[in-house]
Amino acid sequence: MTGYGLGEAPHLNGLIVVEVRAVNHRYIDVRVRLPQGSGDISPAVESYVRQRLERGRIEVAIRAEGDAVPRLALDTKRARDAYHQLTALRDELSPSDPVPLALLASVPDLFTVNVSAPYSDELRNALAIAMERACNQVVAMRAREGDALAQDLQSRLQTLLTTVSRVKLRVPQVVASYHKRLGERIDALLQARGHTSDAGRLEQELALFADRSDITEELTRFASHCEQFVDLLKASESSQIGRRLDFLLQEMGREVNTLGAKSADTDISRAVVDLKAELERMREQVQNVV
Repeated sequence: MTGYGLGEAPHLNGLIVVEVRAVNHRYIDVRVRLPQGSGDISPAVESYVRQRLERGRIEVAIRAEGDAVPRLALDTKRARDAYHQLTALRDELSPSDPVPLALLASVPDLFTVNVSAPYSDELRNALAIAMERACNQVVAMRAREGDALAQDLQSRLQTLLTTVSRVKLRVPQVVASYHKRLGERIDALLQARGHTSDAGRLEQELALFADRSDITEELTRFASHCEQFVDLLKASESSQIGRRLDFLLQEMGREVNTLGAKSADTDISRAVVDLKAELERMREQVQNVV
């Protein structure tokens, strides 16, 4: 589920600012960008985000503003060594050319960050406050999106139940139609041979067909899965509800596959196609539910 949060907290007459962006993802993938010199707190930030947001591709950007920005320190020894070497190269290649100090800007690691401030308890406290505020905003935004998503899933679930009701009504008609076709076929064969139909044999074949095509258990389990699905949508608090909803949809899909395998009726086959299509759309939605 998507969400955005911005949290701030005062630190050293400046600010620690945390931006959290969450987009849809089946699992959780946390990426943290920290100010230079703050690398040691990256695992703690990632751990906190995983606990609060649970799912999604999460990008966390932390920056300092104002006096909270760590001061840069010039490595003067490294700068002098670099300048002396550049001067020596100038004297060798072109003694008359000047050596501008701007060349030192291309020397790597010439400036370092004072790492004592980023590791302080004051910074950690400010960061914790800003992180909490940013994640709270993400959670609130997700909750609003979740309400809309729940309504959509409930509407689609009702579509499933309506389709299943059509299947239930069709089953007795399928058996009756098969009974009629089977009787007509047997009568035609026996009349061609000069015999009369055997009612007992006809009923036996019909019983075998009804047993092979009985989908009562599948329909009962499907209805039970639907009830559990509704209960999860209505739950005020539920851990990893998205994965549980996804599991129920998988189980519904298995029951629908069995319905299709057991029935050769055209109308039921169309209903099975509709059920599979709707279940797939619901699974795509549920992939984004935390």
